[in-house]
Amino acid sequence: MTLAQTALHSMPDMPDIAAAARGLYVGGTWLPSSSGRTIPVVDPSTEAVLAAVPDATAEDVAKAVEAAASAAPAWQATPPRKRSEILRRCFDLMIERADMLATLISLENGKALKDARGEVAYAAEFFRWNAEEAVRISGEYALAPAGTNRIIVDYQPIGICLLITPWNFPAAMATRKIAPALAAGCTVILKPASETPLTAFALASLYEEAGVPAGVVNVLTTTDPGAMTSAILADPRVRKLSFTGSTGVGRALLAEAAKHVISCSMELGGNAPFIVFDDADLEAALDGLMVAKMRNAGEACTAANRIYVQNGLYEAFADGLTRRMQALRIGAGASEQTECGPMITRKAVDKIDRLVLDAKTRGATVLCGGDVPEGKGFFYPPTVLADVSPEAEMASEEIFGPVAPLYRFADEEELVRLANATEYGLAAYVYTRDIARGLRVASRIEAGMIGLNRGLVSDPAAPFGGVKQSGLGREGGQRHGILEFMEAKYVATSF
Repeated sequence: MTLAQTALHSMPDMPDIAAAARGLYVGGTWLPSSSGRTIPVVDPSTEAVLAAVPDATAEDVAKAVEAAASAAPAWQATPPRKRSEILRRCFDLMIERADMLATLISLENGKALKDARGEVAYAAEFFRWNAEEAVRISGEYALAPAGTNRIIVDYQPIGICLLITPWNFPAAMATRKIAPALAAGCTVILKPASETPLTAFALASLYEEAGVPAGVVNVLTTTDPGAMTSAILADPRVRKLSFTGSTGVGRALLAEAAKHVISCSMELGGNAPFIVFDDADLEAALDGLMVAKMRNAGEACTAANRIYVQNGLYEAFADGLTRRMQALRIGAGASEQTECGPMITRKAVDKIDRLVLDAKTRGATVLCGGDVPEGKGFFYPPTVLADVSPEAEMASEEIFGPVAPLYRFADEEELVRLANATEYGLAAYVYTRDIARGLRVASRIEAGMIGLNRGLVSDPAAPFGGVKQSGLGREGGQRHGILEFMEAKYVATSF
């Protein structure tokens, strides 16, 4: 019995991995790849292969687009209340199966069970929120300023949507797109990351059980995402691309979508500053940073990437953070004791190690961690670096790991300049007891989301997204998320 099998055998909420890997989900049917090729899914904690999923071909892609197109008229015509009830049932089933889904996420992603359970709760909430919003999609009616006619605005489903999601939140990044798309009346093709496809397939089965009609949601996995994306976007029936991932890939997708004038929503990379002023509540700021930095072991686009601490509080903050990071228990993701799991791949560990070595050569002091451990699994220890140079590579590049680099600042003006010295603008965090200053700084920081005395900003009821190179559009929030999947139709009438 392998290490992975031993771990699975001891889990009370063991997921049915074979069922999750039974095929591509197209038109309500589970299909093998036309080529017979498969993609191994690896447990990052042990490097053991958990399962293999189909590697879709162009033929499979064509079937998925046809299935989504065939299902579109009936789904668009489904009354909003009916769509709402189906979405609510998706929420209920996710909550009922929360432990099983969390275990599956931990196995294929490596994240600690506590984090995985939090992700499932967050992911399910998108179905509850959009179930409520589905019946509140209202149009507009007004008298034209000239008084010559009435202006009627109706909102209609945009069409077939291609949804591309990353590996770091395999449940939440999918439901954050699928739920509003379905609430709007669209059909979708989901391409999950090949590193973590099992959660997407398990959820597809759950959607079917909840009453989502065949063809409304289709799921494809591939080792050639570029070719798949090009083929799907080239079909004139596909009218929306929603992508979460790196800025580099996002730029390439925008260029591809531009060929066909396709509407795009892009949630891209981040380089979040975490700002602590001298007057901040030290313990509250440390609590907030542990959430902002260490949720999912730092593998999050909203993760604190640059930690700016004002001179007067710097030493105390560095000491407190080091104690907390050293105390974290490292281990396999699907273990109740684990607080920091492995990274997603060996390549991810190598990147983190490269960034840390670069910071050290530029004068940073390692307060804890900083070395790749030996043995199986893609682990990197919780690390704190003091006095990191602004010229270090990690000051401008996403770390995507459990490394906390500390930078000093003297005053507000310097801080704002440093915080905005990046091409990214997704999230930022500000800690101060002076609320007027907190709001003033928040207004000056170039980011789409600000956590003021809070280390967590994500909420299905709030618009999620960034500015600059961090993306286009918003997900979630009152109407924001649904309207990304709708077109406004204007009717002028004289009555």
